Amino acid sequence: MTAPLALTPGEPASIGPDLALMLADDLGAEELALFADPDMLVERARLLGLSIPLHPWRPGDPLPQSGLAVCPVPLAGTVTPGTPDPANAAGVLASLDAAVAAVEAGHCAALVTGPIAKEVIARGTEQPFSGHTEYLAHLCDASNEVMMLIGGGLRVALVTTHLPLREVPDAVTKDRVQATLRTTVVGLHRDFALARPRLLVTGLNPHAGEQGRLGDEEEKVIRPALEEVARELGETAELIGPIAADTAFTKDQTEGADAVVCMYHDQGLGPLKQQAFGRAVNLTLGLPFVRTSVDHGTAFDRAGSGRADPGSLREALLWARRLAANRAHHEAARGPAPASGMASQNLS
Repeated sequence: MTAPLALTPGEPASIGPDLALMLADDLGAEELALFADPDMLVERARLLGLSIPLHPWRPGDPLPQSGLAVCPVPLAGTVTPGTPDPANAAGVLASLDAAVAAVEAGHCAALVTGPIAKEVIARGTEQPFSGHTEYLAHLCDASNEVMMLIGGGLRVALVTTHLPLREVPDAVTKDRVQATLRTTVVGLHRDFALARPRLLVTGLNPHAGEQGRLGDEEEKVIRPALEEVARELGETAELIGPIAADTAFTKDQTEGADAVVCMYHDQGLGPLKQQAFGRAVNLTLGLPFVRTSVDHGTAFDRAGSGRADPGSLREALLWARRLAANRAHHEAARGPAPASGMASQNLS
């Protein structure tokens, strides 16, 4: 039997538990193992009017024949939909820790995560926490993780992620650009089965700096980094840039490209979410396992109401299974399966 996907619902007062329960019946008992507090799930199912048998499960045990396998991770505080309790922050991280351990041990095929509230975790744990991507990289001792979103026929990778805009230029270093390009190419080879991916790389400044008139990061940092990595990768990838970000997502530019590498969060995710919000998928490249997530936040105002849209989580689960299969094939074959072009993976 195929190993289940490990699903963490994220912030318990958010729509994350709603989405997980709404999808449980659709996907079948063999597909999911939920890492969460069982009492919280029972109460949320009651609020939503769902009747889903929940079965205690430990990684490595057989899966139930029906209902939902739940690896119990208790919460310390109360759970009121729409009202987060910082006392539950440690439980949110504990669910991630347990799910990661299950995936790394081979008991689960991949990790799928629901939305979290970063500020709640920071208050409840008194530790810096900038997001799932960074926390998972820390757990796995991964130093070159890359956030990528897919949807609407696009794949977008980011050089910098959750930073104040005024800090972005200093963070766009030659080393960071190069690490992002390398990790993205490896991810496209391994997880998307692309033999020779074609990447568009944006500049940082308007019009890619106009040869230094509007900023010199393109000529001093991005272009040298890109050219060095291009020489290093040879025929295994094609890197194009730096190109102006305001036209990077036009049809003429993206046709035939496999990914766009952008310098900062809103530069890349604004165009993608305009086309695919609610159906896009967030994934982390550079981890020792496949991890996908939703493209949206906690939506506290909808928690427990039955008005949550499970579209993005459904896509995240489907992509987790697909990418995990690609990675397993790649590792077994010790080489990427031939494919090319954004459309080849049916991202729309």
